[in-house]
Amino acid sequence: MAIPADPKALAAQARRTFLNVLLYGAPNALLAIEEGVKTLASQAAPPEVLLRRRDAAADMQRCRIGWQRHLAERLQRRAASVEEVTPTQPGALSGLRGAELSLVDDDTIEHEILTSRLALAAMDQAASEFTDLRSRFSTLERRPELASADVLRPHVIAREALEAWRAAGLTVVAWRTVQPILHDELAHLMVLAYHETNKWLMAHGVLPEIDLRPLIRRSRNAGGAAGGPAPHGGTPTSPASGLAGGAALPPPSAPAALRSAVGEETRMMTRSSSLMRSTEQAQAVLGRLNRLVGKQVPDFEVTTTFKASPKLAAAIAEAERDVAQRLRSTQPDLMPASAPALLDQLNERKQALKQAAESPIERATIEIVALLFQSILTEERLPPSVRVWFARLQMPVLRVAIGEPDFFATTDHPARKLIDRMGACVMGFDAATAGVMGDALEKEIKRVVQVVEAYPDTGRRVFQTVLVEFEKFLENYFRHENEVSRKGVSLAQQVEQREILTIQYTIELRKMLNEVPVQDGVRDFLFHIWADVLAMSAVKSGAQSETTKAMKRAAADLIWSASAKVSREERAEVIRRLPPLLKTLRDGMASAGVPGEKQDEHIQALNNSLAAAFTAKTAAIPHERLEELMLQLETLEELLPDIEVEIDESMVLDLSSHESSGLEVVAEGGSMPSPAMVSWARSLQVGTWFKLDYRGRNEPVQLAWQGLRRQLSLFASPHGRCVLFQQHRLAAFLQAGLLVPAEEEALTVRATRNALAKLDADPSRLLS
Repeated sequence: MAIPADPKALAAQARRTFLNVLLYGAPNALLAIEEGVKTLASQAAPPEVLLRRRDAAADMQRCRIGWQRHLAERLQRRAASVEEVTPTQPGALSGLRGAELSLVDDDTIEHEILTSRLALAAMDQAASEFTDLRSRFSTLERRPELASADVLRPHVIAREALEAWRAAGLTVVAWRTVQPILHDELAHLMVLAYHETNKWLMAHGVLPEIDLRPLIRRSRNAGGAAGGPAPHGGTPTSPASGLAGGAALPPPSAPAALRSAVGEETRMMTRSSSLMRSTEQAQAVLGRLNRLVGKQVPDFEVTTTFKASPKLAAAIAEAERDVAQRLRSTQPDLMPASAPALLDQLNERKQALKQAAESPIERATIEIVALLFQSILTEERLPPSVRVWFARLQMPVLRVAIGEPDFFATTDHPARKLIDRMGACVMGFDAATAGVMGDALEKEIKRVVQVVEAYPDTGRRVFQTVLVEFEKFLENYFRHENEVSRKGVSLAQQVEQREILTIQYTIELRKMLNEVPVQDGVRDFLFHIWADVLAMSAVKSGAQSETTKAMKRAAADLIWSASAKVSREERAEVIRRLPPLLKTLRDGMASAGVPGEKQDEHIQALNNSLAAAFTAKTAAIPHERLEELMLQLETLEELLPDIEVEIDESMVLDLSSHESSGLEVVAEGGSMPSPAMVSWARSLQVGTWFKLDYRGRNEPVQLAWQGLRRQLSLFASPHGRCVLFQQHRLAAFLQAGLLVPAEEEALTVRATRNALAKLDADPSRLLS
């Protein structure tokens, strides 16, 4: 191979390329780490592990930007000084080997251990890429090995990542807690940097004959099966797929676990992309409609406001009176009009309206709206009993479409959103389940249509008003009127209220006992067990009930009993009060669903704490401070912080009493959700129908309730099954395709697509 004219400059530029890939990829990698840490903190785990995970998640959310800034600064400094690297530059610990030996502090050793583990994790994924890169640099620089402190070495980048972590205020404990996630994301970033640097060197003529191995990203859920480089000679992955975190298909001879893991990763990516496509395709359909109509009616797309001609306005009013008269004569509440009859009436009105139209824009608008409602009225999944009410929206929609052409330009127009929301609520039924829709929902749709008809000249305002009213109705409907969801919603609300109170009680108890010398065993019991007991009692009996007051007194008695007892009288008093105290503690734990064996463990731990108090090994609490604590406990609700709290999955799942015949709490399943899926989970609307695959059953379910900040979501089946999801678990089910929308696109989008197909076939019908 011919070495370039200036190999030193080429090597320096290659190192800068390596660092630039790290620099530009770091923000996404660090954001993925934050999401992964948040998901980890939402999973069930022993209390001490769970606490560390939550602390790490909070620290990561607070310090990620700082970590990103410090890491960027370090990488930029490295990029500015790549020419200064020499083969003799020592590593961080190389100075320890020499004539002068000295003790090394534990922090330095810990630092090196964490750095080495991250470097090994990177090499586990990047072995082939790094070997190729090392060969190219060996040829380019004519020396057998990279310097120990060369920026291309994995341990150098690992050290920069860890030092930036520490500089941002993050702890070693937090690093160890989330180490698998850090290793996965940072190693993948380094693999990508090696891959792109090899590609850059090949483009500049440095050992182009070395075949680059495909870049296969390991799925988090796949464990080690999907990790490591692909077999030599595999099909290379394109740079684009590498940058996107894609996966190459393994050969048929690959182990089944590897094929399954890669297939799972590919399926998850496909679901994410289809989610993004659905929104884009909806807007694309409207764009195609406007372009097609614009060719026939040049002024159609650019019109901002338009007023119907007097003749057309009169024709619309006459059509509305005719619709009302026909429906009154056929008693729609008792005998719903058939789809063919409604279509005949629609076509009659369309012809009459087109004859009254005075401009091409009016005729085109009439035709498009007629085609939209033709599609809606022939929708088989639309129950016949409500189809007639959708038919009555044709004239009000025509009015707004003439006056506000953006009805054809955006999916967010309130008239479209109203039709879509009502359609989504009633189109999830099949022949076997249609009877559960209930009269209340049908009556509300009827009321909404009549309100729209009553205010013909208010344009989008009336649609926006009734849309808001319809959303409020749905909340009340599933909570109080729908028989299959009412019990489940009530239980889900209790779950949410209990979780929020538990968090708030814990926060306030921590503040109260922050400077009080309470034995650690008692402190942990109050924070991790008794805060939930108080919350459960408050939900069941009320915050000011005698039961809840008794639980608060038990907390105060426990604090007093665990403080140092130096006199014989105090010890006698503890012995006298201990049996009823322990009974109250057991009763409280039982009411909160703590199993008997766990109760025994907690009581034994508390007995150990009380024994320490008898031997005066604990600090004494002044009498005045005890009285102050008693008062604070009695008025605890008045002190509860009014803050936004986040309900994580582990808190919901740890409360086994929530699982009952009326409520199933989703404990497992799904795939690691992407940020897009979490966002989608937050945007789901009450009333929408889905297909749920859970516990061996695949059945239609309807989103019946969402809690504060949409952290909890309840789905109800037509047969009364109620399933509760925490937000990240819901996103995981969406990601895995275990929960899929019953309708892939909104009712008006599908109607627009059908109208577009007919106009494509015969554009002249717009003006005929």
